[in-house]
Amino acid sequence: MAGTSSGIVAGLTAAAVGAVGLLAYQASATVPPGLGGRPAASGMPGAPGASASKAPRDHRHPTALPGASGTGERVVYSVDDDRVWLVNEHNRVERTFKVKPGTLDPALGAYWVTSRAKAVTGTDGLPVEHVVRFTTTKDGMAIGFSAPTANAATEPPDPTVPTGGIRETRRDGDATWKFATIGVKVIVVR
Repeated sequence: MAGTSSGIVAGLTAAAVGAVGLLAYQASATVPPGLGGRPAASGMPGAPGASASKAPRDHRHPTALPGASGTGERVVYSVDDDRVWLVNEHNRVERTFKVKPGTLDPALGAYWVTSRAKAVTGTDGLPVEHVVRFTTTKDGMAIGFSAPTANAATEPPDPTVPTGGIRETRRDGDATWKFATIGVKVIVVR
C-alpha cells in the first residue's frame, strides 16, 4: 500500500509541475513586449532603431498631445518638452503637466509600467511618493515618475548624481499613480 501511495503522490507532483510549467509558458507568451523594462521596437517615430526626430507637434497648441505617440490608454513623456500626457483608451488626454527630469533620460520608445511604490527614498536621497517605474538603464538605475513628499525640498537634481526620477508635483503624482498601474503603456518621445 505504501508503494502505491508514493506512486500516486509522485504522479500528482509530476502533473502539478507540468501544469505550472505550461501556465508559466502561456503567461510569458502573452506579456507585452517591453514589460521587462526594455524598449519594444514599435515602428513609431522615436522607437529604438527609428528616426530620432521630434514627434509632430501642433505649434498653435504647445500642450497638445504629440502626433505619432501611439494609440489607446498610455502615458506619453516628452524628454525635450519635459511634459507628460495621461491618455485614456479613447485617445483623449485626461491630464497634461510639466515635469522635472532627473539626470538620466530614458531611450525613446515604448515601455510598460513594471513596478510601483507608495513611498521610497529616491536615488538623490529625497523622500518621494507615488513612484511609477517603467524602465532601467544599462547600469540598473530605475527610471520612472515620482513626486517629492510634503517634507522634501524640490531643488534641481545634482548633475553629478545619476538619477532616473522624473519629478512631478504631488497633485500630478497622485494623478499618475491612479492612472499608470502595472502594465499601462508608457511612450517616450523627443
